[in-house]
Amino acid sequence: MGSGFCRIYAAESELMDRQEQAKRARLAAADLTAQGVRTVALTWVDNAGVTRAKAVPVRRLEHAAAWGVGMSPVFDVFCVDDSITTSAHVGGPVGDLRLYADLSRITALAAQPGWAWAPVDRYTQEGEPHPCCQRLFARTAVERAAAAGLELRMAYEVEWFVGTADPRAGDPIPATTGPAYGMSRVVELSAYADAVLAALAAEDVPVEQFHPEYAPGQLELSVAPADPVTAADRNVLVRQTIRAVSASFGYQVSFAPVVVAYQVGNGGHLHVSAWRDGRNLFAGGPGPYGVTAEGESILAGLLDRLPALTAIGAPSPASQLRLVPRHWAGPYQCWGRENREAALRLVTGTVGERDTAANAELKSFDAAANPYLLGGAVTAAVTAAAGAGLTLPLEVPVDPASLPEGRQPPRLPSGLPAAVAALRADDLLPGVLGEPLLEAFCAVRLAEHAIFADASPEATVAGTRWKY
Repeated sequence: MGSGFCRIYAAESELMDRQEQAKRARLAAADLTAQGVRTVALTWVDNAGVTRAKAVPVRRLEHAAAWGVGMSPVFDVFCVDDSITTSAHVGGPVGDLRLYADLSRITALAAQPGWAWAPVDRYTQEGEPHPCCQRLFARTAVERAAAAGLELRMAYEVEWFVGTADPRAGDPIPATTGPAYGMSRVVELSAYADAVLAALAAEDVPVEQFHPEYAPGQLELSVAPADPVTAADRNVLVRQTIRAVSASFGYQVSFAPVVVAYQVGNGGHLHVSAWRDGRNLFAGGPGPYGVTAEGESILAGLLDRLPALTAIGAPSPASQLRLVPRHWAGPYQCWGRENREAALRLVTGTVGERDTAANAELKSFDAAANPYLLGGAVTAAVTAAAGAGLTLPLEVPVDPASLPEGRQPPRLPSGLPAAVAALRADDLLPGVLGEPLLEAFCAVRLAEHAIFADASPEATVAGTRWKY
């Protein structure tokens, strides 16, 4: 009798949840219709780092919110070239999932008239969380951090190439001829940059900085920090908005780790700060540069896990072409205050605002990473390290490549197989990922390694340039 009552209660609770979702969706649909929106793009990011989508008409949003939208689990083993691999738990044509839009994140797309966007969580047809859903993984990691009294704030830097493809299939042609960081790039691309920033403002994305970058045709913008899931959502929205604005100007964009072989590539640096009881753990303490004891333990834990995190944060065959010394890509497993060649850069901020500005920048990561998977993994690493009493090794205050060979810090894993092996050998991450997600992710990483194993740098770059 007790178990039967529980089943009835669970069914009634589920019905109430669906009714509430439908009600919220009706209100959202009415607001979107008033803005001229007719279709909502529902997106997720797969293990290859590619943003995939399904779309529903606004008039179907209510049903989609209550009952979900179908999709195959096979997308968890899609590779960057759209080939499909398999894993122990995922692969093949059998099965179905449901996509549920996060109604709190629905955004009318300023650069795509008639369209809105929402990220999704993925569940089974039985209503259980899909064990390979990277967004749910990130949400779970955030909840575990909160249970430990920690608040994490994150932001992804967004670097991109803007230009046109060479009709002869050569290297792409930059949209600007201006020099690195030059104001002339801003002048040449003034209308374009204004359109990008205006679109993001209309979407309530809090842009903090925009500037020309180093490589030809390269630009960068930074957004305000947020909780890890919101930060990942923003990263997806920002990139797709930039892509849409660029298309309206006749440009193509690339967020790939390397756009032209042997040139400086695009980073997807992740900034993270950890807070307890409203206090920034990276400021106001007795440790190096004012880091608290707990903050130092977090930094040491992140530094220690960087080889394993490289598999998640620099996961593409092209990522390895970016992680080279003296390209400011952070290829060395070391830390330093404001050291842009160290994989872990401590950003203290200016005197007077360090209590709010201090953060750690993980420089070795790029935009081939799934931002939900990366944000969740970093959150889990921070939570595990917070109370571990770890201390940082000696700081590397110079360019690591300038040190004598015997004194250089270790390099991060060279090649995807080594990075995957480091991930599997880690004492934390495989367990928090769970076997289905871990196996699907590693299968994709190793399949992509096999695809490009015999390719030249030029061929690897060409094969990934327009995928991210």
